[in-house]
Amino acid sequence: MAHQQVHNEERPYTCDQCVLAFKTKSTLLKHKRIHTQERPYCCDQCGASFKTKYDLTVHQRNHSEDRPYSCDKCEAAFKTKPGLFKHRRIHTQERPYCCDQCSATFKTNYDLRVHQRNHTDERPYSCDQCGAAFKTKSSLPKHQRIHTGERPYSCDQCDATFRTRTDCKMHQRIHTGERPYSCDQCSATFQRKYTLKLHRRIHTGERPYRCDQCEATFKIQADLKKHHRIHTGERPYSCGKCAATFKTIAGAREHRQIHVGGRP
Repeated sequence: MAHQQVHNEERPYTCDQCVLAFKTKSTLLKHKRIHTQERPYCCDQCGASFKTKYDLTVHQRNHSEDRPYSCDKCEAAFKTKPGLFKHRRIHTQERPYCCDQCSATFKTNYDLRVHQRNHTDERPYSCDQCGAAFKTKSSLPKHQRIHTGERPYSCDQCDATFRTRTDCKMHQRIHTGERPYSCDQCSATFQRKYTLKLHRRIHTGERPYRCDQCEATFKIQADLKKHHRIHTGERPYSCGKCAATFKTIAGAREHRQIHVGGRP
């Protein structure tokens, strides 16, 4: 019966808290936990709790490093089947998700949604300590460690500690010299995936950051912020030795050399 509903799109199970409807009763019960905040599945290793048994199973692989889904094209392995499907697009070059605001295409629907926030500036995840808001859910707990001082990731080669696993891995490449992200259009290689993403815009011509005061567009958000200061007159960087202020940190550094060199 549940399988036949896939074909006829019948959704007989309706949530009494919102307008959503579902094909199976079990899916409705899982959904209702959003409203009740019920998290009945608990990890016996760390105490973390989850709304679904699947989420608990995926989480427990963080403790065991179990990666049951292997790529048949390379040695990569993944904790979840969707993770494997997303990875396979590296080999196929498939980018099925297209932005309706620009020509950018993406391997996953999630990447598309995050990209579209560049156009809308939507930041749905906000910090309850300072009000800072973020485009991705994963960015919020990383930011909150600024307030807590937590630095749970440590380098096994030196004493450095980090707020995020990504920062730790990137730091460790200083020791190993590893540059695992390579451009498929040229021979450039990078230590960080984000740097590769920025580099690719040289080839694609993508400039997703648009000024709301003029027609200027930019490859990276930092360049847009610098440009905005032309319109606002903001000069956030100060000398520290005199009253001079600057629009960019590079301008402030260059100016400070006047004082270092002994000139007024």
